[in-house]
Amino acid sequence: MDNRFNTSYLTLGGYVDVHKYGYFYFAFMLTISIVIISSNSVIVYLICVHRSLHEPMYIFIAALLMNSVLFCTTFYPKLLTDFLSEKQIISYPLCIFQAFFHYSFGGSEVFLLTAMAFDRYVCICKPLQYPTIMRTQTIKLILVLAWLVPACELTASAVLATKLKLCRFFMHQKVNCDFYSLAKLTCGDTSVIHAYGLFLLINLIFVPVVFIVFSYTKILIITFNGSRNKKKKAMQTCLPHLLALINISTLSGFETIRIRVKAPIPQTNNFILYLLLIGCSYVFNPFIYGLKMKEISKRLKALLCQNNLD
Repeated sequence: MDNRFNTSYLTLGGYVDVHKYGYFYFAFMLTISIVIISSNSVIVYLICVHRSLHEPMYIFIAALLMNSVLFCTTFYPKLLTDFLSEKQIISYPLCIFQAFFHYSFGGSEVFLLTAMAFDRYVCICKPLQYPTIMRTQTIKLILVLAWLVPACELTASAVLATKLKLCRFFMHQKVNCDFYSLAKLTCGDTSVIHAYGLFLLINLIFVPVVFIVFSYTKILIITFNGSRNKKKKAMQTCLPHLLALINISTLSGFETIRIRVKAPIPQTNNFILYLLLIGCSYVFNPFIYGLKMKEISKRLKALLCQNNLD
């Protein structure tokens, strides 16, 4: 492998025994990707076609699930290709491209969960003001910002990464690309990209999570002092969102530790945990909302019964 090739490509060293279990990994993750795309798309379809579900809460659910589909379609093709390849390599520009979409959609997911928390907070704590606050224009603005803000902020990281020159051993000890690890393989001063990465962590994860915790704390206080029926209704609408929040928090926490903290995790365990997290975490949400949200569950059962009759 000549020097020119080395400066353009990275070897992804996070894979384990691909030559032995490559077909098994491929079959497992292909099945997971099909389940993710189909299950999320079904719930999005139900929300789109039924006017009774054209409410802010369900619109945000549809956006969250569509975000999972977008992540899957941008990340899984490369992953599946690597399982069947002799060498797991990626060009430096494609690595930056992958990192951009990986964290952009991740940031959008956190922002959409924040929008859901805000929606439930207004609905339960300020019910009389809900129609005025959660207008159609407001919902559209929130959705645009949920995708636009992370994308714009991650664009700056991508631009900074393109200005760095690879000069160290071109073995990227991960399955996926991230800006923090890429900076370690480059020459020159990387303090700017590290500082900006910390800013992104605070802005895209920490601040939204603080707002979510504040919102649900206020909701719990209000419902605790309310009637039994009010408690039950609040729990029915808030529980799926809380489960989805725990889901993404687990993935984000693991990803942060894996990248920024030199945790003594064996490579095999790290690889298996990563596959399970990126697979199961995105399968989890449609089943949460499909089973726990009463209106969606009712429409889903009607759809399945209709298909059985056909």
